[in-house]
Amino acid sequence: MSKFQIFTDSNSELDAATRKAHHLEYVHMGVTHNGEDLPADLDWKQYSPEELYGWMKDGHSVKTSAVSMAEFDSAFRPFLEKGIDILYIACSTKLTASLNTCRLASEELLKEFPERRIVGIDSLNACFCLGMIAIDAAKKQDEGLSLDEVVQWVEDNKLKYNFFATVETLTYMKRAGRIKGSKAFMGNLFGVKPIFISDAHGNNFGIKTVRGTKKADEELVECLKKVIDVKARPEVYVGHAVCLERAQKVKERLEKEVPGIKVSIGIIGPIVGATTGPGMLAVFCYGKEVTRYEGDGIKE
Repeated sequence: MSKFQIFTDSNSELDAATRKAHHLEYVHMGVTHNGEDLPADLDWKQYSPEELYGWMKDGHSVKTSAVSMAEFDSAFRPFLEKGIDILYIACSTKLTASLNTCRLASEELLKEFPERRIVGIDSLNACFCLGMIAIDAAKKQDEGLSLDEVVQWVEDNKLKYNFFATVETLTYMKRAGRIKGSKAFMGNLFGVKPIFISDAHGNNFGIKTVRGTKKADEELVECLKKVIDVKARPEVYVGHAVCLERAQKVKERLEKEVPGIKVSIGIIGPIVGATTGPGMLAVFCYGKEVTRYEGDGIKE
């Protein structure tokens, strides 16, 4: 059985300890701050979360970019040279072109390493859901599943990873071009907070709105309670964009209201954060399969 290395990307939010524990690697997306190109680094080596979100609060230009051809080459090549195949579990293709770039880079690499395999999967997810999929794929690999068997497992289960998110203000989504300026203005004016999900096609879209931050945070808990499968996977993530106090309150409520749950708090990284801005809060779990999608006309 050929050896294979599992990669994910900067959108997975997995810290160094978690990646090491599960023998995971990741490829870097990019961040551009006021014209300066920086890596979307999960270990925050060149800038801190406080700096990133501070830039946004101060009105600086913060943009993101997909994984480059050069990054795929430099990350994959050392493993291919050792006779190790590659499995790349990518952020949703609805949100980034990284998987397509991977395919182009793979075509070039496989000319040099024709005996090797590079397999890319569209996770249809992002953020900690992507990270959870990568972790669980690594666990399946540890159980002895082959590359093809792990690929099939991911394809069969990837829509069972759910997230629910809210933002403190719609201003940053307006800047990123995700919503219209008038909608952002009215939403901020009336304290409207959207609840977002990742749909069955890998799009992020709002399923409902509530009034006020406290109500939005409470709604995240209620949404998760409806879909989580604690017996199958009790581990849950609460992700936050420098709003730790709110994250801790959501964690406490989840632990109180969902018996057997195991909650970890993590920081929302630069790729998601550059779109949603400081104050984003989200919960992530494994549970019921996601069946809704943006085109179905169902919006509360």
